[in-house]
Amino acid sequence: MILIAVGLAVGFRAGVWNIGAEGQFTIGALTGGSVALAVYPASGWWLLPAMALAGIAGGMAWAAIVAVLRTRCNTNEILVSLMLTYVAVLLLSALTHGPLRDPDGLNFPESRLFQTAVPLIIPGTRAHAGFLVALAAVALAWVLLQSHMLGFKIKVLGQAPRAAASAGFSEPRLVWFTLLLSGGAAGLAGLFEAAGPVGQLVPQLPAGYGFAAIVVAFLGRLTPLGILLAGLLLALTTIGGEMAQISMSLPSATISTFQGMFLFFMLAADVLVHYRPRWQPRRTRAELRATCKAPAKAAK
Repeated sequence: MILIAVGLAVGFRAGVWNIGAEGQFTIGALTGGSVALAVYPASGWWLLPAMALAGIAGGMAWAAIVAVLRTRCNTNEILVSLMLTYVAVLLLSALTHGPLRDPDGLNFPESRLFQTAVPLIIPGTRAHAGFLVALAAVALAWVLLQSHMLGFKIKVLGQAPRAAASAGFSEPRLVWFTLLLSGGAAGLAGLFEAAGPVGQLVPQLPAGYGFAAIVVAFLGRLTPLGILLAGLLLALTTIGGEMAQISMSLPSATISTFQGMFLFFMLAADVLVHYRPRWQPRRTRAELRATCKAPAKAAK
């Protein structure tokens, strides 16, 4: 979620609303996993980097569809990226039921097990090297947004599009950059999920991390450090929610409801920061008439 949210936050800073990270996550897992399946049963040190590069390329290619339609046809990237998510999920399901299905899998819709896996950083747990990549992405995003001219252009485009146009900043180039960045990050995250805890391609691979990353990005105030903290918080609620489901027999929607409340309360806090509610006593009709007549007399 941290890796996806960092890419999304850069786009959100520029006013580019990529809501389809779940689809880019899925395509990244599909393209990266296809590399391992194409060379099966070969394995080696080169296989995982090749899968990672294919995952990044797949996510970027899926986001490029949104970029082309946004820059050439002026379409709404929210709707396009969201609709492409369902296309990606159905594509994964079709391939795992067909060409990529394990011939020795007793007709179950799943691929072969990959011959390589993301190395663990803490033995005996599910924490793997993908977390270190997420930390590196947070650091790079901080440098980009705080110390690089490109980051300055991104923030100006999001806050004052007319000023960006007057300064000569190319909006199409920034749109392409932010969409490809967020798509590549989501694709890499999908590959880490497929080659890490899952170990193969299955139709149930999209677990909602792309949508949860949107909540992470906004909870982190679209800042890299805030995203890191928000990602750890939502990961804790996700793991804790799964344990609560098992121990307390809670419904599966409990986690999503709890995470949605985070975003809702944060938005409510923003309203209270910018607007201070005041209580006014109810006025009578005579007072309302007097208030309406006062401007008319002043005009005369």
